[in-house]
Amino acid sequence: MALRVISAPTLTRDLGRWRQDEGGDKRGRPAYLALAESIRLLIHDGRAPLGVALPSERDLAATLGVSRTTVTSSYALLREHGYLISRQGSRSTVALPSDVAHDGGKPVRSILALMSPNQPTIDMTFAAMSAPPETTDAYSAALQGLPLYLCTHGMDSVGVSPLREAIARRYAERGLPTDPDQILVTLGAQHGLRLLLNVLTAPAERVLIDHPTYPNAIEAIRDVGARPVPVPLRPENPESAWDMDGIRSAARQTAASAAYLLPDFNNPTGLLMGAQDRAELAAIARDTRMTVIIDESMVDQQLDGETPPPVAAFARGPEIVTIGSASKSFWGGLRVGWVRANPALITKLIGIRSTVDLGTPVMDQLATAYLLEHADEMLVHRREQLRSRRAALLEALAEELPEWRVVPSAGGMSLWVQLPSPVSSALAAVAPNHGVLLAAGPRFGVQGAFERFLRLPFAREESDLRIAVKSIASAYSALTPQAAEPLAPITYY
Repeated sequence: MALRVISAPTLTRDLGRWRQDEGGDKRGRPAYLALAESIRLLIHDGRAPLGVALPSERDLAATLGVSRTTVTSSYALLREHGYLISRQGSRSTVALPSDVAHDGGKPVRSILALMSPNQPTIDMTFAAMSAPPETTDAYSAALQGLPLYLCTHGMDSVGVSPLREAIARRYAERGLPTDPDQILVTLGAQHGLRLLLNVLTAPAERVLIDHPTYPNAIEAIRDVGARPVPVPLRPENPESAWDMDGIRSAARQTAASAAYLLPDFNNPTGLLMGAQDRAELAAIARDTRMTVIIDESMVDQQLDGETPPPVAAFARGPEIVTIGSASKSFWGGLRVGWVRANPALITKLIGIRSTVDLGTPVMDQLATAYLLEHADEMLVHRREQLRSRRAALLEALAEELPEWRVVPSAGGMSLWVQLPSPVSSALAAVAPNHGVLLAAGPRFGVQGAFERFLRLPFAREESDLRIAVKSIASAYSALTPQAAEPLAPITYY
C-alpha cells in the first residue's frame, strides 16, 4: 500500500501564521522551534493524522520560504519527543509519544512546556466534570446486582435489561415513547456513532455536519472513508442558528447518505435548536432520504430556558437516529452510551458490533442504570454548578479580555469565544508556556476554519477557571502586535 503523504502546500496552509517575524517569534524563539510546536499542535488536533508522512524537508522549506536547516531541526525536535518516526530511506511519519498514546488521562504538553517540566498547567482542552458523589452509591448498587449476571458469560452485545429499560423511560419522560428493543448500549456515544457510520455510509459518501462540531466525530467520519460536508451555524442568531435551507441544499446537492448534528447544546457553541427547526429537520431527512444521527450527549446540560422535545419525536419513520451518553451527565469514566433506533437498524448494528467488541462492561451498565433512576436530583445540582462556573468564566473574561466576544448559548459545558484576530492556533501553541492548555478553534471544523475562535470549557472549579483566564490573557498579550491586529468583525461563518 502506498504511503499517504501530506503535501507541502497542504501543511503550509494548516500551519497558518506559525512564524510572526523573520528568524523567530517575538520572544526571540528560534524559527525551528516555532515550526516544531506548530506541527505538534496539528498532530494533536488530528489535522496531521497518525501514520501519515510529512513533506520532505526540501519541499517544505521551499514552500515555507525558510532554510532547509530550519525544517531539518524542527523534524529532529519532533522526532526526539516522539512525534515523528523515521526509517532509513523513507519519509518521517506522524506518531504520538508513547506516554500520550497509552495514557488517555495524561494532559498533552507542548514541546515548549517539556523544557520546563515542573511548570503547573491547567488543562482547558476537556469539557467534562468530575464524578458526582452518588457515583460511589451507583457502583455499590451495581456490585449488589452483579451476582445475577455471574452465571452467564457476561458478554452482552445489546445491553442489560435494567439499563435499556431505564434509558427507554427517560426518553418517554421527554415526550418520545421508546421500547427497550429500540435501545443498543454502547461504549459511549463515540462508539455508537462509529457503529452507525459503518452501517449507514460507504466510502466516499457525504455526511453533513454542523460547523463547528465535535472534533472526534469529524475523524470518525473520515476514518470510515466518508467525507464530512460542513453546514455553518449562525451564532449571531441563537434562536435559529441552524441553516435549514443550507442543510436542505447540501443534502440535495451532495446526495448525502447521513448527517451528524448536535442540536442539544452543540459542542463547542452551546447553541440549542428550536422545536420548529427540529420539525423541519425531520422533514428534510424524509424528503432527501437522508438518515440524521442526533447526538444528545449534552442534552442534560440545560442551563437556560426549556429544552424542546427530542428531534426523533418529529420523525415519522426511521429517518432520525439518536445517540446518547452518560459521560457528560455523570462521569466520563463510565464509558457507557446508547443508540436509539428502529429495531431493524438495531439488529444490523448488533451484527456488525461483533467485529469491534463483545459488549459493554456489566458493572458500568448497572451503575449507569442506578444513576439514571436517580438522575433528576443529581442533575439539578450539577446544572447549578455549571451555571456558577459559567458565570465565573464570563466574569474573568470580561475583566481580563474584554475585547473577546462570547457566543450566546443556552447550555452545554463550554463557551465559544470569538477573538479579535485569527490567532487561535498561535495562542494554543504559546499557552502552555503560560500555564494553560487550550484546544484551538480549527480543531472543531474542517479545512482550517475557526482561527478566530476558541472553545473554553467551564467544567472545572471556579478558582481554576479564573487562573486559566489570567494565563490565557498572558499568552495572548505575548503574541506579536501583527498577530493580534484586529480584523473587521464578522457576522456569519
